[in-house]
Amino acid sequence: MIKHVLGISGGKDSAALAIYMNANFPDIDVEYYTCDTGKELTETYQLIERLNSVLGKRIKEYQSIDLDQTSEQTAFDHFLAVYGGFLPSSSARWCTKKMKLDPFEQEIGDAPTISYVGIRGDEDREGYISNKENIQSIFPFRRNIWSEDVISKALSNSKIEDLKQYLSDVVEVKDPRKGLFSDILSRPISLKYNIKQKVGDLLNVDVVIFNQIVFLFLKTTNYPVGMLDDFPLIRKDSNLGIDDIFQILEDSGVGIPAYYKPLNYEVEIDGELKQGIYSRSRSGCFFCFFQQKIEWVWLLETHPELYEKALEYEKAGYSWSEERLEDLMKPKRVIQIKKDHYLRTQRKSQNQLLDWKDELMEAEGEGCSSCFI
Repeated sequence: MIKHVLGISGGKDSAALAIYMNANFPDIDVEYYTCDTGKELTETYQLIERLNSVLGKRIKEYQSIDLDQTSEQTAFDHFLAVYGGFLPSSSARWCTKKMKLDPFEQEIGDAPTISYVGIRGDEDREGYISNKENIQSIFPFRRNIWSEDVISKALSNSKIEDLKQYLSDVVEVKDPRKGLFSDILSRPISLKYNIKQKVGDLLNVDVVIFNQIVFLFLKTTNYPVGMLDDFPLIRKDSNLGIDDIFQILEDSGVGIPAYYKPLNYEVEIDGELKQGIYSRSRSGCFFCFFQQKIEWVWLLETHPELYEKALEYEKAGYSWSEERLEDLMKPKRVIQIKKDHYLRTQRKSQNQLLDWKDELMEAEGEGCSSCFI
C-alpha cells in the first residue's frame, strides 16, 4: 500500500498545498503531519489549528524525542544539550536534521511513500528530497510535478525510443501534438540542448501528455507513483504562483499566517520621515538563523519576549549570526538596519517600495521550512 504524506511547516505554501490537495484530490488519503521543535511562533500553532478545522482531520505530529519522558523540555532544548550548547547555523543545521528530517524518515520507515511538496510554479528550486528510495517527492503547484531525479532518468538519451512508444500509447496518430512531441523526444540531451530546455519544450506542447509519458516510464521502476494503477495529478496542468497561494489561504478561511502580513515602521532618511514595511519571510523557529537583520528587528519589536529568549541562548558563547543579538538590539543599530532595509527596497523598485510579496519571495529558499514548505 502506498502512503501519501504532506508536511506542514507552518508556512504559507505548505498550508495552501494541504488545502489544495484536500479540495482537488479528495480521493487521495493524505496524511498531514508537522514536526514541532517547541520553539515555533504562536502564529504557527494558530495556523495549524485552523488547518485542522478546514481539512477535517488532525495534523499528525512526528516527534523527534519522546516528549512524555522529557517533562517541559522542548525538542530543541533536548538536542541543544546533546550538542553541548552549540547553536545550529547555516553550516551546521543539526536542528533541521534532528527535528525535521530524522523524525520524518523514521515515521515513514520502508513504506512506499509519496511526499507532496509545496514548491510553487514561480520558484526555481527543489527543496528537500529524501535519499531514501521508497520516498518520492511530487510538486502539485508546478506544471512539472516531477523531481529532478525522475526527470533525469525518464529523459535520459537511452530512453528516447521507450518514451516514443509511451507517446504512441497515450496520443492518437492523427493528433497534431504527437509529431511535435516525437520531434522533441527524439532530440538527445547535449551541451547545446540541456534537460531543462527539453522539459520546457515538452511542457509547452502539452503538460498532461508529458505527465502521462512520465507515468508510464515510472511503471517500469520502483518509484512509489509507478506502483499505482492511476495517479490523478498527471491530469492537472496548472502552475500556481505566490498570488494563487495567498488566494487559496484567504478563500479557505484559514488566512495568511500573521507573521507574513507587512507592518509599517518609520525611519528618518536625510531629515525626512519615511515609511517602510517589514514582516517575517519564513515559518520555523522564532530564532531561525536564516533570518535577515530586518527580521530580527521585526521580532524585537513585535515579540520582545521571544527576542529575549533568543538572546538568552547566546550567553553560552555561541551566537545566531555574525552579529550578536545584544548588539543588534541597540537603538542606533536598529535605526541603521531599518535605514539599510528601506534604501535597499527603494533601489530594487526604482524609487518605489517593493510589493511586500516580492520581498517575501526574495527571502525564500532557506531554512527548515524548505524541507516541508
